[in-house]
Amino acid sequence: MKLFRFLLLVCLFFTGKIFAQTSDLSVLGIPAELKESANSVVRNQEVSVEIKSISNMIIKTKKVITVFNEKGLRNIDANEHYNKTLSINSIEAVVYNSLGKELKKLKRKDFQDYSVAGDAADISETRVVALNYVPTEYPFTIIYQSEVQTPNTAFIPKWYPVDDFSESVQKSVFTISFPSGLGFKYKEIDFGDKKILKEEKENFLHYTVENFPAEKPEELAPYKPSHVIFGLDKFMLEGVEGDAKNWKDFGKWMNEKLLKGTSEIPVDTQTKIKNLIGNESDPIKKARIVYQYMQDKTRYVSIQLGIGGWKPMLAKDVDRLGYGDCKALSNYTKSLLEVVSVPSYYAIIYGGDNRKDIMEDFVSMQGNHAVLAVPDKDNKLFFLECTSQTKAFGFEGDFTDDRFALLIKPEGGEIIRTKKYIDKDNAQVTKGKIIVGEDGSAKLDVKLQYTGIQYDGIVMLETLPLDKTKENYKERWSNLNELSVNEVKRYNDKANVQYTEEIKLNVPGYIKDLGTDKMIVPNVLNQNVSIPQRYRTRKSGFEIEKGYYDEDTIEIEIPSAYKVGAKPEPVSLDTKFGTYHTEISVLDNGKIEYKRNLLIKKGIYTAAEYDEFRKFKEQIAKNDNSKILLQPN
Repeated sequence: MKLFRFLLLVCLFFTGKIFAQTSDLSVLGIPAELKESANSVVRNQEVSVEIKSISNMIIKTKKVITVFNEKGLRNIDANEHYNKTLSINSIEAVVYNSLGKELKKLKRKDFQDYSVAGDAADISETRVVALNYVPTEYPFTIIYQSEVQTPNTAFIPKWYPVDDFSESVQKSVFTISFPSGLGFKYKEIDFGDKKILKEEKENFLHYTVENFPAEKPEELAPYKPSHVIFGLDKFMLEGVEGDAKNWKDFGKWMNEKLLKGTSEIPVDTQTKIKNLIGNESDPIKKARIVYQYMQDKTRYVSIQLGIGGWKPMLAKDVDRLGYGDCKALSNYTKSLLEVVSVPSYYAIIYGGDNRKDIMEDFVSMQGNHAVLAVPDKDNKLFFLECTSQTKAFGFEGDFTDDRFALLIKPEGGEIIRTKKYIDKDNAQVTKGKIIVGEDGSAKLDVKLQYTGIQYDGIVMLETLPLDKTKENYKERWSNLNELSVNEVKRYNDKANVQYTEEIKLNVPGYIKDLGTDKMIVPNVLNQNVSIPQRYRTRKSGFEIEKGYYDEDTIEIEIPSAYKVGAKPEPVSLDTKFGTYHTEISVLDNGKIEYKRNLLIKKGIYTAAEYDEFRKFKEQIAKNDNSKILLQPN
């Protein structure tokens, strides 16, 4: 009897333990407020970063996440990179159903292993081990665990309390430990009023968050997630010890350890460059010639081999092979300029359509792109995008404009801001003539000129074959039924950074037949009909990242048998977000002249101003689709 009772107690103990484990993973244990608007819930996340020395860092991750639907799959993040200096010590996952019952155990062999190279032209030794789990049911829960180790302490993982919109967090913990003497530092970014607990001791830092509900994304809202970044004054990068006490010292380190000894140019190429320059003495004119030579000779290839993520390949190798990544091509152009005694500065920057700055107040390995800065006699800097074969000299475009960059000078690093392209700088000027036939068809003769960011967005068409270009026009003017493109001329004026298109179009059904009367739309070439989403209660402010200016003048020749019966009145809108003006005139010769200009202003605005902005855009959309009534004479 005693033995029976003992076995019963043991059985109850283990049954209770198993029940507790599974009930902890059941979706029934998730608070209702964390399920609302959530594609996934982080049940518990524990990330531990242990910096054991300047050349030894271990990162351990445990993540318990419940996924409610297909959109939540991207938040599992069950993947790790590895290469010669980044090793995966362990990686595994276990999948549970909605009630916490185990469905599947996944070891490393069950993960996919593939190269990070994006295409055949990319060169990389880094690979990824990633879980590609295809669920049989929703919701489900995954417990993911990994441990990675690296001698590189230049890049310490950031901590994001919340990774994504539509994801809630039940609990997340981040711990980092570090030895004395390396100059450990950290920076908290956009914490706002979030309740994030911090415990700080000697050589130890610990963050905890609990019960963060999911946030819905709102249109035009700038995405600024709360996060913490970490760094060391003394770090290791692929066996090279680095110095990040201040930007001047960091720049000196980059110049001495990463750039020095990479600038040799073959003698034959030196002779070519000198012959191209001839007697030219102006440094900027010489730089234009060298930049064009580089563009004609090279192409971009992504290279990520060892320290190649930061150290450019040798200039002589770029010269021989005819390709390189952003670092290699910037350094190659710099080396060519040295041949003809033109100074330039290698520069580190964050490239991307969404602006991101090198942080002035946090010295560390930052940036994801390299460009070249050439000063003129007045020290004005011309930034060269050396990965482009078509971009105009000194034109940055929205990939690198209006953000802080780090210049690498022999005397040290210096933070500078790149050029801004503001509002009217980014122009599209359209001049067109529409001849309406008796049969209701129309012939359009159009000239469009682009500058600033609008130049940047259209200049890529220069390299498209004609058939692809015509397809682009049909897509751009999809409001014109059965549009055919008869003739295309394109001009890329790099000296003035202006792109011009001259196009001849046919539209069979331009006129809308109303019986005796007819109807036409004057603005068929530049309709701005997008209206921001309506919100019952807007929570976040919004940002217009890029301002722009459109100016349109269209002359319309209608059939002689018709006259203008009715036309819209002039419209003039003047708001804090921009201006909009249209006017339709009947000229003495019976032709119609349509004039329109639209200015959208770059800026950051409050949530309370969103409805006003939406109304402005709504009025633009309405008037851009306004119509003219034609009646028989």
